[in-house]
Amino acid sequence: MIRDDIKAATITAMKAKEKDRTATLRQISAKIKDRDIEQRTSGKDIPDDELVTAVLQKMAKQRRESITMYVDGGREELADNERAELAIIEEFLPQMMSEEETIAAIAAAKETTGATSVKDMGKVMAELKGKYGAVMDMSQASALVKNSF
Repeated sequence: MIRDDIKAATITAMKAKEKDRTATLRQISAKIKDRDIEQRTSGKDIPDDELVTAVLQKMAKQRRESITMYVDGGREELADNERAELAIIEEFLPQMMSEEETIAAIAAAKETTGATSVKDMGKVMAELKGKYGAVMDMSQASALVKNSF
């Protein structure tokens, strides 16, 4: 389980006195705990690895957006901090699908849903998220789906 890998990595980082890595791993654990609490109150039952992967994907997306903003603003030292955190987060994310695999999955989803125009994009995206949510970059998939019509 990804959660156990994160705990083990946190302990290892603490023993090695890697302050930045330890701080990032603790941040990940805190976000996961927040999500656990949300899930408990919502009543939905999400498998653990899916929950952790969703948290990690959201954190990675936030880091990518921050990097872009910092670079545009000329704050390279802050962008470097975000890049370091992103690298740690990505260690625990499952391997993402390649562009070719994504295109093939989109074609299959279009065939399954009977999508013929951009109006059917929501159906295709829902199908993709249901089947490949943890291993597909949805922002990339969205652009590819739009271009495929």
